[in-house]
Amino acid sequence: MKSILVTGGAGFIGSNLVERLLQNGNRVVAVDNLVLGRRMFIEDFIDNNNFEFHEMDVLDEKFSELMKREYFDEVYHLAANSDIREGSKDLTRDLNLTFMTTFEVMRNLKNSNTKKIFFASTSAIYGNMGDEKIHENAAPLRPISFYGAAKLASEAYISAFSHMHELEVCMLRFPNVIGPNLNHTVIFDFINKLKEDESKLLILGDGNQTKPFMHVVDLLDAIDISMENVSGFDVFNVAGSGTTSVNNIAKIVCEEMNIKDVEFEYTGGKIGWKGDVPIYNFNTLKIRSLGWQNTLNSTEAVRLATKQNIGSTRNP
Repeated sequence: MKSILVTGGAGFIGSNLVERLLQNGNRVVAVDNLVLGRRMFIEDFIDNNNFEFHEMDVLDEKFSELMKREYFDEVYHLAANSDIREGSKDLTRDLNLTFMTTFEVMRNLKNSNTKKIFFASTSAIYGNMGDEKIHENAAPLRPISFYGAAKLASEAYISAFSHMHELEVCMLRFPNVIGPNLNHTVIFDFINKLKEDESKLLILGDGNQTKPFMHVVDLLDAIDISMENVSGFDVFNVAGSGTTSVNNIAKIVCEEMNIKDVEFEYTGGKIGWKGDVPIYNFNTLKIRSLGWQNTLNSTEAVRLATKQNIGSTRNP
């Protein structure tokens, strides 16, 4: 049985990862400051003898104390500001929640015996590359959001740290990941807007923003296989197949909520907010060479995630 630490363990992806790690027979310790995470997302695991939850900030001294007294075979670092739009409003949000949390995790690993780490990175590090099929060695990297910049800085710091301290590091660059326990994203936003008013739906931008959406179950499979095969320092793009436009998502959400005659209103422009990347597409040949395959395409993932979040009492 491995002992595993998950930062951001009560968040959307974190809570789903915790469930997978427990199902695989591991002991899991999750930490989360509950800024974006929700205690209700992990309530099903609280009574599991192999699960332990600490409400704490990675930037607090309590986290250092936890790392000093516990041994972890692996660390999965997911704690970050995953709400890019909110990060655009506050210059310090991604500095603290995205980069400094990474710094603190790596600083505390320096004096531990942990030698294997997973880092949740993002497509946002690439910036706006238009229709180009983006591979892991794409350059130059010019993020256009503070979130993307903080993740790119985190990647660079982890790279240097792994070299200095001989760590095995697996980084996955995520697309738009969706599934149960959403606490933001366009699906979450549309569902809650329509619950308030079924007659109209405000869509940021012109609705033509088109991106790959990936179900969290497929992501967890990718995490499993990449961690099994990592050697040294490695980076993988991960995404399902196909892309989905925001307009199509709006139609799917209305269909699944059985709402008709909705008036779509638009804020206008090609992007939803400053820092939004309207179109991108991943090259995923590298991770597929390990044997990973997605089970849902982008639009299928959107429909399933919509069903999983409609009427959910877990939406804050």
